Amino acid sequence: MAEAKTKDPKSTYGILTDEGIAKLRERIGIQVNKPTPPHNYEVTWDGTRHFAFGYGDDNPLWCDKHYGDKTRWGGLIAPPNFLYTMGVSDAPPITPEVKAMMKGDPLAGLGSYQAQMEFEWWRPLRLGDQLKQRFALIGVQVNDKSGFAGRTVSEVNGYIYRNQDDELHAIQRGTWIRAERHASKEKKKEYDLPTPYTDAQLAEIDACYAAETLRGAETRYWEDVIEGEELQTIVRGPLRTSDLVVWHVGWGMQLTPPGAFRQSWKIRAKVPGLYTPNELNVPDTVQRLHWEKAWANELGIPIPYDYGGLRETFLTNICTNWMGDDGWLWKMSCQHRKFVYTGDTYWIKGKVRRKAQEEGRNEVHLDIWVENQHGTVVSPGNAVILLPTRDAPVELPKPAKENIDEMYAYEVERLKQ
Repeated sequence: MAEAKTKDPKSTYGILTDEGIAKLRERIGIQVNKPTPPHNYEVTWDGTRHFAFGYGDDNPLWCDKHYGDKTRWGGLIAPPNFLYTMGVSDAPPITPEVKAMMKGDPLAGLGSYQAQMEFEWWRPLRLGDQLKQRFALIGVQVNDKSGFAGRTVSEVNGYIYRNQDDELHAIQRGTWIRAERHASKEKKKEYDLPTPYTDAQLAEIDACYAAETLRGAETRYWEDVIEGEELQTIVRGPLRTSDLVVWHVGWGMQLTPPGAFRQSWKIRAKVPGLYTPNELNVPDTVQRLHWEKAWANELGIPIPYDYGGLRETFLTNICTNWMGDDGWLWKMSCQHRKFVYTGDTYWIKGKVRRKAQEEGRNEVHLDIWVENQHGTVVSPGNAVILLPTRDAPVELPKPAKENIDEMYAYEVERLKQ
């Protein structure tokens, strides 16, 4: 009788298997630490201003040190997405057995494609506030008949932030689609690349910049909102490499650990895979595909492109412009469906889908989206804003659970299928 052949584990590389999905699910709810330090350890006037200027927002609530003193907040607060720049990891230690189980990628070889980013904010960040952050896989959903690539897996990651008093500040949920690369390959297609702008097109962009207004201290009341009304369009762009430089000043590097020259060398010595030779054979960050055409071309991308996080700040920007000082951006969700290249222009638009009063909240539900100069929607999204009534100010929303461990357990349970 012939002996059974031992299965070669490499034979499943790049193949979506039930075994791989089961191993991925074993990681659900296990809180781990982000490997890099935050760009900002605490909220400062310089930090909030640099971050806001990086996406073209001069709202005095986060850019003027004293403007907030006369608002309901009693002082400066940070823009919603400032949490990108913060968060000292403080997940509890894991056992050697769990550490071994967390090693490697159960879906190794599969493509990973960002599909959606969601935010939920519960309280503001004020001057001097600090944040702690934990990360965990909170959901694994199998899609047997995905239009994207046949059978796929949605991997949902949750980042929960809490301040120095252990009060929960916000949650950020990101969904990535995992799919076999051969199934997700697109046929070769023409890209809608930017072309030189006419004087008339530049004048239209300039006119939109000039017309942009902030609701500010003029309170927008829930009673006055009309379903179907449009938000004032804002424009950002055409995107230049210098804009990305200013964006990084406020945002940090995020993908490549921070530090230049000797600091960069120390990181490269520790993690050489983060750096590849450029045209001069000099090791440089793999992140440079966002500003270096030659490296973008190496990876099959025609020219450098933007960051999804930048578009997310544009979408919160249109919300905060519209709601004014007395409103609260509670939830925002968006998808990134198309590349936006250097030279492209962002037109950020929105309208009121509905308004509702739920559990004491005066909610306005918005459809918001980003279009490029070709009129293509590159990032559709939605938001929920809480507005005051003439009888009462906004009451800040509460998280489903006040304790971080209970909150993670709640998120895991919510996403179960």
